[in-house]
Amino acid sequence: VQWDRPAQVPGRPVGGGEVVPRRQSVRVVRAQHPYRVGQGRLEEWDRPAQVPDRPNTLASRDNLASAYRAAGDLGRAIPLFEATLADSIRVLGPDHPSTLTSRNNLASAYRAAGDLGRAIPLHEEALADSIRVLGPDHPNTLASRNNLAGAYEAAGDLGRAIPLFEATLADSIRVLGPDHPSTLTSRNNLAGAYEAAGDLGRATSLYEEALTDRTRVLGPDHPSTLTSRNSLAHAYWQQGRRSEALAEFDEAADSAKRLFGSSHRVTRQLAENRDSARKIMDDDSGG
Repeated sequence: VQWDRPAQVPGRPVGGGEVVPRRQSVRVVRAQHPYRVGQGRLEEWDRPAQVPDRPNTLASRDNLASAYRAAGDLGRAIPLFEATLADSIRVLGPDHPSTLTSRNNLASAYRAAGDLGRAIPLHEEALADSIRVLGPDHPNTLASRNNLAGAYEAAGDLGRAIPLFEATLADSIRVLGPDHPSTLTSRNNLAGAYEAAGDLGRATSLYEEALTDRTRVLGPDHPSTLTSRNSLAHAYWQQGRRSEALAEFDEAADSAKRLFGSSHRVTRQLAENRDSARKIMDDDSGG
């Protein structure tokens, strides 16, 4: 199971719309070891697939669909996820762990395409089946719960999203430990849901905690650390804590330059965030 991180670090212009989604969703990728928690890479079966209905063929197809999705090619990803799920049900059975993975992956692809009408029921089904088959504390179940919470949030249903994010974080700390990358992702997701609900006090505290922990565990220039820093900067800005926000915008822009290079789209956007914040502050002070 892989807790997915965004391929790009978000850079939301000050006072503008989001450039890339800030929330971090979980994508379950079928891997050689169904119960293994991946560390930010696509794991594939060791041997090439030869027979259409063999499990490794289904795994390869699901991995290809995930690669299409990561590249933003949902037009090819979704039909491949749909075919993989149908074949997994037929070949492996509806309760096989790989079938549960396929269902979750298809739901996440629907959500990425903005089709929440199909995504949410499928996420709900995936979570219910994962609890029944694998148990409530299995890492796959935690991933499914996080995905469903993210789908609820995307639909604006924060009344259901926030309790689910809260439960996922508490269970991730208990099951995986406070420093596990998935736990760090869960903490950042909950902070984002609090922010979406206008609860900036709780959002900011969690963003600060997430940034501190990610810096310590992953390093200051990890993409996930950069995501937390950018989110915290915007939370500070919304609260009128402009000097603190500018310091984080500065560090985010510098980190992105080290991580991606000066010409990368994310680096340019974060530099624009910093420059916009500085200009607003200068204008307000008469400078």
